Amino acid sequence: MSKIKVGIDVGGTFTHAVAVDVERFSIIGKASVPTTHDSKQGVAEGVIASMQKLIEQSGINTDHIVLIAHSTTQATNALLEGDVAPVGIIALGKGLEGRIARRQAFLDDIFLAPGKKLPVFFRYLNTSIEITTEKVKEVLLDLKNEGAKVFVATEVFGPDGNPHEKLVVKVAEDLGLNATAACKLSQLYGIRVRTRTAVVNASMMPKMIETANLTEQALQESGIKAPLMVMRSDGGIMDIAEMRKRPILTMLSGPAAGVAAALMYAKISDGIFVEVGGTSTDISVIKNGMPQVKTAQIGKNRLSIKTIDVRTLGIGGGSVPRIAGNKIVDVGPRSAHIANLSYSAYAENADFSDIKVETVCPKKGDPDDYLKVVRADGNFTITPSAASYFKGLVKEFGHGKANLEAVKNAVTSVARILKADPEQFAEDILMNCSKKIEKTINSLAREYKLDKNFLTLFGGGGGASALVPHASGYLKMKHEIAPDSEVISAIGAAMGMIRDTVEKSIINPSEQDIIAIRQAASESVIAMGARPESVEVLVEIDNANKKVVAIASGSSDMASREAAIELDEAGLKKLAAEALKVEENKINIFGKTNLLRVAGYETVKSHFFGLMKEKKTPVVVITRDGTIKRRFDSVVWKSTTVTGVKTIISQLIEELRSYGDAGELMPDIYVVVSGKIVDLSGLIQLSQILSLVEFDLKDLSANDNAMVLAVKKR
Repeated sequence: MSKIKVGIDVGGTFTHAVAVDVERFSIIGKASVPTTHDSKQGVAEGVIASMQKLIEQSGINTDHIVLIAHSTTQATNALLEGDVAPVGIIALGKGLEGRIARRQAFLDDIFLAPGKKLPVFFRYLNTSIEITTEKVKEVLLDLKNEGAKVFVATEVFGPDGNPHEKLVVKVAEDLGLNATAACKLSQLYGIRVRTRTAVVNASMMPKMIETANLTEQALQESGIKAPLMVMRSDGGIMDIAEMRKRPILTMLSGPAAGVAAALMYAKISDGIFVEVGGTSTDISVIKNGMPQVKTAQIGKNRLSIKTIDVRTLGIGGGSVPRIAGNKIVDVGPRSAHIANLSYSAYAENADFSDIKVETVCPKKGDPDDYLKVVRADGNFTITPSAASYFKGLVKEFGHGKANLEAVKNAVTSVARILKADPEQFAEDILMNCSKKIEKTINSLAREYKLDKNFLTLFGGGGGASALVPHASGYLKMKHEIAPDSEVISAIGAAMGMIRDTVEKSIINPSEQDIIAIRQAASESVIAMGARPESVEVLVEIDNANKKVVAIASGSSDMASREAAIELDEAGLKKLAAEALKVEENKINIFGKTNLLRVAGYETVKSHFFGLMKEKKTPVVVITRDGTIKRRFDSVVWKSTTVTGVKTIISQLIEELRSYGDAGELMPDIYVVVSGKIVDLSGLIQLSQILSLVEFDLKDLSANDNAMVLAVKKR
């Protein structure tokens, strides 16, 4: 029986659904419907409608669906639009701790967006006096009468032991109220940030729980029994039950889905991913086979959760130009559908000889200089999509090819009325967009130390061809449009790895502390459906902030991909050469496991007029079917078996350790084994590394192939 995963992306304009064949790792169907923002069921109606359309059009047997995952804009929109519930904060403590709790957990109303604030109410409970169920109930009802709809319990040292936080949540739930324990979102010290994170999370709960319930109910009524997952903002997925408890983790769900597909489907290992929708463009960095992650913020308020670093611009394929004095002065942020204007590029009637050019104010408070093209049968505009078609830059058509005659006639006629050259008119629209993209890419290049001379722009989204080809020419960078770009985020939702992060404040962590937090992260993703053998966990020790972080990811069926089509050695070398930007004949396969290959080349660089020579070995870790999991600029590597891994690690650390101003510098260690990379780079002591690798490899056969990669720190 074939196995199918369904991915659904809820965008601003369209909701896209795709079906992915798990065995063949291929797209077997796609469908889209308008996003149902105004429905009584909200976006849930569009999620189900797109899936049903997909099933009907593709002839899918619903018994073959093993998982459904969707991205959502709901959490982000709730914050931007102020569609959140007022929060009652109950801070707990005693003595000095109590004074800290009173001061730092007492938050002002939280700024969400211009004109939008999250109202909060506050109470303090002194834990030196017994905290009874009746006392908690009294405080909850008092806060409710004051205006709170949802509740947060927070204690100064909640991460060390949290019976009080848990009691508040239990009493609230017994009263039929939604509540969040701050310790369930973060195990870090710092009550202010932990409380703020819990408050934002709680404020979203009513809206997100309603959406989750409607989606789950509609799914059950459709007769499909597959588990329902939701895209997280760090690029992973989580089950719907977790989303009800931690909706804050879906804040950048949509853009994260696009990045997930860029990695797993488009197989991008290094570059700038530019996902272009109708209204906005999301830009993110993929470096060494990994997305870049940062600490989330609401306004200027830092939260204790991680998100993929996505920069959003208010331009897209359907953005409307703004004009003044017959010149293009800006493009966007309003799009054609918001301004109630039709796309001239997709007009069935190609005749634009009898038109008027006017300006319009799309929404109250907007500038009144947006370009409007008036024709007897309706109002149109010239979008970046039309400009790109006019200049012959569109090679991939996404949702469908434009009416080229309409494009030519519309651009020419509008330019004539504005007394402009048509080519220059189209160029001005695209140049305005490309300069905005350039500014963001320059910022990312500085921040992540990227060499723009070796970067490629990868375009995704339905509007990719509207902006990316021109931007790449302007920036003098190569570009590629991802396959199936118009449904790239839906593909990412289907392919997303089940993911969770556990952070805990620990001073001088022991090996047992590290194994315990690693196990907690691993068990979390396994509980959500990940296959144990697919789980990878990165453990990082942050001495500066006295914390340990464990990031676990795994898959239900897809990531193991035993049935994936295997490339021959020549095919793998070709992909490795492209990723490492070197001639194909220089690539060697250094080692392999049953599911992974390590490919690269050796080179010698001369310094100081040839007096000093430096050997470098750039490599990629690549799956049998050609997905590049990681890229390294230079490693020292050794092949071994599971039995020999610990000995090899000890040898490489002894060989490569160095000393600097901050003391001993340990090389970063990675073990490639079976279908995963055991990342030990976040550990700082040999004993920690050996303990964790022993724990990670304990269930593997002693004779399984393994490779140890070491990266020397400088």
